[in-house]
Amino acid sequence: MTHSSTPQHRSRRKRWLRGMAITLVAVLLIAFALDRLFPLPLPPPGTGSTVVLARDGTPLRAFADRDGVWRYPTTAAEVSPLYRQALLGYEDRWFRYHPGVNPFALIRGAMQGALHGHIVSGGSTLTMQVTRIIEPIPHTFGGKLRQILRALQLEAHLSKTQILELYLNHAPFGGTIEGVEAASWAYLGKSARRLSRAEAALLAVLPQAPSRLRPDRHPERARAARDKVLHRLRDEGIWTAEQVRQAAIEPVVARSLRAPLTAALLAGRLHQQQPHARRIVTTLDANLQRAAEDHVTSYLARLPPRSSVALLAVDNATLATRVYVGTGEFADPERAGHIDMVRAARSPGSTLKPFLYGLALDDGLVTSESLLVDAPQDFGGYHPGNFDEAFSGPVSVAEALQRSLNVPAVDMLDRVGPNRFVARLASGGIDLQLPAGARPNLSIILGGTAARLEDLVGGYSALANGGIAGAPRYTPGQPARPRRLLSPGAAWIVRDILASNPADVEGAPLQGTIQRHANVAWKTGTSYGYRDAWAIGVTDRWTIGVWIGRPDGTPSPGQYGAVTALPLLFQLVDMLPGRGGVHAPRPTSVRAVDICWPLGQPADRTEPDLCRHRRTAWALDNALPPTFAERDPGAWMSGRLELRVDAEGRRLSAGCHASHEQRVTLARWPALATPWLTAADRAASRLPPLAPGCAPDSLAVATPIRISGLRDGATLRQAPNSDRPLRIDVRALGAQTHVQWLLDGRLQGSTQGEGSLALALAHPGAHALTALSSDGAWASVRFAVAAPPGGARWQAPR
Repeated sequence: MTHSSTPQHRSRRKRWLRGMAITLVAVLLIAFALDRLFPLPLPPPGTGSTVVLARDGTPLRAFADRDGVWRYPTTAAEVSPLYRQALLGYEDRWFRYHPGVNPFALIRGAMQGALHGHIVSGGSTLTMQVTRIIEPIPHTFGGKLRQILRALQLEAHLSKTQILELYLNHAPFGGTIEGVEAASWAYLGKSARRLSRAEAALLAVLPQAPSRLRPDRHPERARAARDKVLHRLRDEGIWTAEQVRQAAIEPVVARSLRAPLTAALLAGRLHQQQPHARRIVTTLDANLQRAAEDHVTSYLARLPPRSSVALLAVDNATLATRVYVGTGEFADPERAGHIDMVRAARSPGSTLKPFLYGLALDDGLVTSESLLVDAPQDFGGYHPGNFDEAFSGPVSVAEALQRSLNVPAVDMLDRVGPNRFVARLASGGIDLQLPAGARPNLSIILGGTAARLEDLVGGYSALANGGIAGAPRYTPGQPARPRRLLSPGAAWIVRDILASNPADVEGAPLQGTIQRHANVAWKTGTSYGYRDAWAIGVTDRWTIGVWIGRPDGTPSPGQYGAVTALPLLFQLVDMLPGRGGVHAPRPTSVRAVDICWPLGQPADRTEPDLCRHRRTAWALDNALPPTFAERDPGAWMSGRLELRVDAEGRRLSAGCHASHEQRVTLARWPALATPWLTAADRAASRLPPLAPGCAPDSLAVATPIRISGLRDGATLRQAPNSDRPLRIDVRALGAQTHVQWLLDGRLQGSTQGEGSLALALAHPGAHALTALSSDGAWASVRFAVAAPPGGARWQAPR
């Protein structure tokens, strides 16, 4: 029997093992108690700074935490492997293997300190550095012991990857910058996932002395420290000598520290919606966003003081927003730069008109070339006028929409119904805001309501998406909420009209741009008093909205959609990729058909004598409606009028007969359009006079009127030695209803019955004065105003 197997030895070994077990249990219990008494001061989840990112990860805006620190959350997998190699190769090559403390590094650091009389290498592992990041620990012997214990505690609770990510997100990089991702964007203007070897080495060493090595302040010190890291990596065989040589050539170039501030208002909006999110990814394109903001900055110089700008560009396929500019200049108090005008409710001007005509197409009320009348009209006491106060008489639906004529639009809304129109827009995502207690009325089509730019852009996207509107999306997870606004056919026709604007209409593109933007369907709008200027455009790929005005609602005289917002819209169209392409194919529900004015019927079913003007129209679902009947039934009962006449062509009323009677058919124009007709058109539709002896009928209800105070063909001259413009008083003799007065097609005023109107004639030349009664009667005179002696110019009265 050997000595080791004696009972006494076995007993001593058992006692030793029992003592070791008790000691181990005691150590574990003490460690457990200390762990509970002194828990790791880990950063609490869900706290810290927030970064809002473009879709490619580019920071748009950062929101500092309560301590004013900027930190962009990242993970080990998202950081460049070159940075991980540089960091671990320089700071802690054995990070993956040690338990938080590297005893060999500690011994080496102690020996170097004893040899040199000061600390040369602290022997700290990356885990130990993390403990100093998350908790202030003094640089003393006691502090070193505490750091070691904390490192062991950290390794017991977290994985190596979690410890590494604590360092990546919380290491100090100078100023208020923490974490490698924030440092990379702040100093280098790029993500940490795209670092070069030289940049990785620089960021790996910067936390050792962030104030002393800041590359924006001390580039030479930073370069020397970076090269030290490069040489260490070469000596350790982590990077080759050639790789290090190439990296050392790269200069240290850093930007001055500044937080990103792109799409500031959208970022603030999303941060407010998601206050606990640390990382918010948007749908914005960082490059397009910056380019758009640069365009706005330069464009502001041409605008009146205190003006602001809002832009929105949406990808039609997904409704993802790629450009969002909520203000002309963020935080500028003069421009109210804190107000997000993308979601501010403003008067939409004429931007709702395309939806009205689209709804009328869907209802079968009109085709694209149906005859409308642009003339002064009375809608229950509401007398709308056009933007330029001129009228054009007979116009087509397409012309009325392209020229944004007001009277035809009000007439159309009156027939569609304001309540139904507002409800239809709401179901399509355009929620109009009326004044408190107000109900939908005819003024809403001219801007007598409020709408948001984002809602209008979502609605206009229906023109490129087969009539399906939706909400612009700002984050990838946000739903588009698609809604049917128009039928595919109506959407196609409206877009075709808006994309075919001739160059000579009001609000046309700038000279030389009409062909370049031929594929853009665009509409402008101006609110009452020049408070809001709008331009919205649709291409195959994009829907773009522009608003310009003053956030406080004060007027900007002379600033309106066509001259203020439209040029900026076209700049954005030119900037966006994929702006070209082929117009969406025509739906099978749309067909081209020739119609005749004034009846509006198909040309192949209209007698040649009654087809005064032939037009090719887009018809939807084979609907070919006739021209609207006169609003006042007493003025005109039907466009197609069949009469009995005698041998001399005089009209025979009921009960009145003559030898050699014959029947004739007339195609009557709307009475209010008559002053704008050619002599031939008026003659072709003129009602024959009543035959002698026949009782009056109901056809000639309009009482003839005559203009007094101005003779046809007269030439007027200024009084001698007078610098005032000519003034005359005119009356509509025989008028029994409301009379509108037009000078060269522009409204000058109105009278009741035979009341007088004072007319100022400030411009020399030939003129035409027209009196138009609400019952369809009219009179017109032509005259001339002679230029004042000496070529002096009169000043119009103020």
